[in-house]
Amino acid sequence: MTMTKVNRRTFIQATGVAAAAGVAGMPTVVLGASKKVVVVGGGPGGATCARYLKIFDPGIEVTLIEPNKHYHTCFMSNEVIGGKRSIEAIRHGYDGLKKAGINVVHDMVTAIDPAKKVVKTAGGQEFAYDRCVVAPGIDFKYETIEGYDEKATKEVPHAWKAGEQTMILRKQLEAMKDGGTVVICPPPNPFRCPPGPYERASLIANYLKKHKPKSKIIILDPKAKFSKQGLFKAAWKKFYGFGTDNAMIEWRGGDQDAGAVAVDVASKTVTTKFGDKVKADVLNVIPAQKAGKIAHAAGLTNDSGWCPVNLHTFESTIHKNIHVIGDASIAKGMPKSGYAANSEAKVCAASVAALLNGKEPPAPAYVNTCYSIAADDWGFSVAAVYKLAKDGSKIMKVGGGLTPADAPAEYYKREVFYAHSWYNNITRDIFGG
Repeated sequence: MTMTKVNRRTFIQATGVAAAAGVAGMPTVVLGASKKVVVVGGGPGGATCARYLKIFDPGIEVTLIEPNKHYHTCFMSNEVIGGKRSIEAIRHGYDGLKKAGINVVHDMVTAIDPAKKVVKTAGGQEFAYDRCVVAPGIDFKYETIEGYDEKATKEVPHAWKAGEQTMILRKQLEAMKDGGTVVICPPPNPFRCPPGPYERASLIANYLKKHKPKSKIIILDPKAKFSKQGLFKAAWKKFYGFGTDNAMIEWRGGDQDAGAVAVDVASKTVTTKFGDKVKADVLNVIPAQKAGKIAHAAGLTNDSGWCPVNLHTFESTIHKNIHVIGDASIAKGMPKSGYAANSEAKVCAASVAALLNGKEPPAPAYVNTCYSIAADDWGFSVAAVYKLAKDGSKIMKVGGGLTPADAPAEYYKREVFYAHSWYNNITRDIFGG
């Protein structure tokens, strides 16, 4: 099963075009002009946008505000959880952005005043802007699962924001007895990184198979289907006995258990929609999601909990001169992924640079690719190139591809190599190097 096929070289060429969206037509620097952009959030979206604003127009004064001095990527954090990568390997700092001439401020943004064009922080600072880019990532709808809240994450981690949460889950797996049960509760759509829970199950199974082979994993999924389902299930069958009496991974989806509705943190017991109770030795609950806190505080969200935007420029349809990118935005047609955020950031940066110079934003191009690793030498990917619909209502896929189900083992092994290379390249692109 494949989408419109493009080979790897063609896809890389297409991503290069999208990455440089409109660069040839970028505005010239207006000497002496006051052009201030404040970027809120230093993840893949925010950091990329800050870097590319300076690339597209060095005359823009760019300030990036991020509370943490280091950022841990969610992509590849499942390798940390599965014991294949250290936490340090997904940790990135902001020195590269500083070297690029970006003013990096480590503080928490508490308010954005769209009328006065001012960003306010917990530290009492205020930053004026001509345009503001908000990349707040996600927050959780804890209220959708009875008994689960932010405090409970110390015992029952979601590990959907990498760093401390990643290590809590990793250490719990290390401490679990052989023969224990790991229960993973994925969230309903839409959420950050659609294949992520299933890659996580795969890499935990990879660890358990080597070190605690009597153990098992139960996935309690509220969805009837999930991203790359055929490829994941084939890998689970090949490596972890999926579908047999000795299966290490058991997936209960759709109308079987329909996901978690309540959690008893003390006993690590999940209650499903149909009243079934499932006890875990290690419990990973990933709640339903919404845009990050500042997006709500700034009035950038609608009833969905996400931020509606103009898909050409990513300017908010609620507040002028504020742009929202990454997971928090409603980028209809694109998934919520790190690569999507990186791509949206470049489109946004090109648009903002043009608008600040009184020019029309260049035609946008968008890309996404997503790698998943299911075993030591077994990975697969999906990739797509997109364009904006003529009426601007959605982002349309115009080409791409999915790892063939009947590919030889060497192909799947090569996908793991590509995944690691992709990680190194995209993190350099985001944070500088």
